[in-house]
Amino acid sequence: MTATPPIHARPMRDDADYWRMRRLLIDTVPITPIAFNWDMRRLDGKRFYNADLEANRLLRRPVQLWESDQGQLAGYVLAEGAGDTHVQVHPDYRYLEGEMIAWAEEALATTNTESGRRELELVVNEYDALRQQLLAERGFVKMSYGGMCRHLRLGYQPLPAPVAADGYTLRATDPDDLTDCQRIADLLNAAFGRTFHNAAEYQNFARFAPCFRRDLDLVAVAPDGSFAAYIGIPYDEVNRRGIFEP
Repeated sequence: MTATPPIHARPMRDDADYWRMRRLLIDTVPITPIAFNWDMRRLDGKRFYNADLEANRLLRRPVQLWESDQGQLAGYVLAEGAGDTHVQVHPDYRYLEGEMIAWAEEALATTNTESGRRELELVVNEYDALRQQLLAERGFVKMSYGGMCRHLRLGYQPLPAPVAADGYTLRATDPDDLTDCQRIADLLNAAFGRTFHNAAEYQNFARFAPCFRRDLDLVAVAPDGSFAAYIGIPYDEVNRRGIFEP
């Protein structure tokens, strides 16, 4: 039996760390259950979905890496937004999760203005008994809301041809056209009740995010030329899987 190498923790430093973090998500897909890993599209988005690529959004909040003396990445913890955290760990190093969660509590928890209590939210799969137990032992409480993740293997069966509603057309986006980019921003702002999305952030993501596939980035165009619906399907070439979120 191979001895476990010593592991130490340190803060994320730069883009070289980003690429190592991404590699961990990709390499461990075949040896982890569905949705065990954070989507690589979210990591790519934190790095590239920004009008200013020099302002690395991954470094906006603390990110901590756990690695061996030889630089082998065992796991990391990061936040997508205020008061949340995502624990990413190679399944061979799950014994580190208690330490990783403790770090997240210290570095990423926020204070509830009404109760004055420190709070931190993690997404945990129903099948993940180990992480549920670790969190329960630390006083975490399971909430009434949640989400789901489904997996579909397409195989070789024929796929039905898409049919657009009368007056609407289906096509791929054109990230080189700023008008298209602005229409994507307008659609996102309208769909999510936001005002901050802009053409430049989408264009940067389309140009630099490794998961972006132009032929899988699709819109339904209304008769007036506006974008009525959008679906981007980031693609993991190594594991031959697309991530579908309309």
